[in-house]
Amino acid sequence: MKRFFFSVCSIMCLSSIAFAQNPTQHQTVAPKAVATAPASATMKAEAMAFTTDTHEFGTVPEGPAAEYEFKFKNSGKEPIILQHVQASCGCTTPTYSKDPILPGKQGTIKASYNTQGRPGSFVKTITVVSNAGTKVLTIKGQVEKAPETSVPENNSMIRTN
Repeated sequence: MKRFFFSVCSIMCLSSIAFAQNPTQHQTVAPKAVATAPASATMKAEAMAFTTDTHEFGTVPEGPAAEYEFKFKNSGKEPIILQHVQASCGCTTPTYSKDPILPGKQGTIKASYNTQGRPGSFVKTITVVSNAGTKVLTIKGQVEKAPETSVPENNSMIRTN
């Protein structure tokens, strides 16, 4: 996935460089209309009402995953379909239901942050794309470094096997 994203970005950068070097060649082409409307023209972004869009974990220990479940209610008149849910990096894993969320019902998106080997502060985002629009959720906190070892070091001159 990262290779694909990198390839697409590289092609876009090279295209923009080529356009910048020879702008007169591209001025005769009329711009095409781009459709930006969501899949359902009657659906509004407010239909996906989250109880909160940011969660502060505070200080968590290194090792176990830090998890939070974002909840939202479908306050619209049509089912909400979560089309794509993606985290800002590989250390965060979102899980969500693939079933449509009917009007008046509640949906959830669970964010799991892998704290192992990541001491220090973190701020991660989860982008939710649905037929009601796009929403960005945020998790943040501080990972407390785990102790080096819990077993005392043997400094004895006597060898034990």
